[in-house]
Amino acid sequence: MDPLQLAAWSFPFLLGLIFLRIPIGLAMLAVGLAGSAITFGSIDPLLNQMKTLAYGQFSSNSLSIVPLFLIMGQFAGLGGMSQALFRAAEAFLGHRKGGLGMAAIGACAGFGSICGSSMATAATMGQVALPELRRAGYDGGFSAGLLAAGGTLGILIPPSVVLVIYAILAEQNIAKLFAAAFVPGLLAAAGYMVVIAIMVRWKPELAGSREPMPWPERMQALLAVWPVATIFVIVIGGIYTGIFTPTEGAAVGAVATGLLGWLRCGLDFKGLLRAIEATAGGTAMVFMIVLGAAAYNSFLALSQLPQELAGWVSGQGFGPYTVLIAILVFYLILGCVMDSLSMILLTIPIFFPMFAGLDFGLPPEEAAIWFGILVLIVVEVGLITPPVGMNLFVIQAMAPDVPMRSTYAGVWPFITSDLIRTAILVIFPSISLFFIRMFP
Repeated sequence: MDPLQLAAWSFPFLLGLIFLRIPIGLAMLAVGLAGSAITFGSIDPLLNQMKTLAYGQFSSNSLSIVPLFLIMGQFAGLGGMSQALFRAAEAFLGHRKGGLGMAAIGACAGFGSICGSSMATAATMGQVALPELRRAGYDGGFSAGLLAAGGTLGILIPPSVVLVIYAILAEQNIAKLFAAAFVPGLLAAAGYMVVIAIMVRWKPELAGSREPMPWPERMQALLAVWPVATIFVIVIGGIYTGIFTPTEGAAVGAVATGLLGWLRCGLDFKGLLRAIEATAGGTAMVFMIVLGAAAYNSFLALSQLPQELAGWVSGQGFGPYTVLIAILVFYLILGCVMDSLSMILLTIPIFFPMFAGLDFGLPPEEAAIWFGILVLIVVEVGLITPPVGMNLFVIQAMAPDVPMRSTYAGVWPFITSDLIRTAILVIFPSISLFFIRMFP
């Protein structure tokens, strides 16, 4: 079997290992190393590769941004910022029809601005908002669905760990990707709120109601979230204006959220140890997947599969939008069985060269940024797509009394919103590129 055929067959074999519940990082590492050994025809080049593979990946300063953003989210949760965000959103929206659900989405968006993880956003806001939704008479499945969808804002609204990984793989500017994700992130939050407004009018039994909060309490709740807004402006604004690098910005954000958590008495020594432990576990998981992807992508590069595939697509005469839609549909299908980070690491080295060879009438950098935002959105949909949407399981663990089929039913309207938004961003690239073009 020649290297090209071997690489083509390795992908379904890898998916088979994942279906057998072998950890994705380990599966990619094993398939990549085995494929390289067969291609080389000797184990000696493979042993030489293994000596440098881990160091070559993790000696890069760019990856240090991952644990910094993860611990930033941990500090934010322990510092009571999630409760403050939900309280502020509830103060202005809670008395409206479906308003408490909209408040939960707004709080998820706010928390996502200081936390780069979708599952962390879903878990943190689920603990805060789910009891309030249930007490207000919201349907269990509908509550679980909207919180699972709201959690996806954690990777869409910058900072985003997934966008960082895409920037490294596609060799793009992290600050510009963060800026490009801002408007689509706001559209996502607005779309989810529209879905809630439509659903509670179509089926009034899905949501209860609350009395309006007095204005003095509203203003007090609003003032309590100023530290979150300040940290977001400092981190994202500082990165985009070039005051500091993305890694430095992540460090500044981590220190700021840690100090805020300590000042609010939510971050004591035991809490600090828990935050460090959770960050270490999350970082180890991410880095294991990165290492496995590096081994597998090295094998793919050796086989020349990405280049051959890109050349084949160009030679078929397919229109650029036909290829783009096919890629996005593939991500939607793959998202049903795989987590977001694994999809990005596994597929970007294959799909990005193919995409780069297409002409969308955009400069190469703008096209790469637009593609990254589209990929991020469809990967985000995978987090809430049955049967293996990771956010669904996170929320389900907090509401074990809600049948999974009810959660599935509750999340489908939000998936529909995501698909409509994806279509809009495909048709109008300028939406994603708005801030890039306004502040070049």
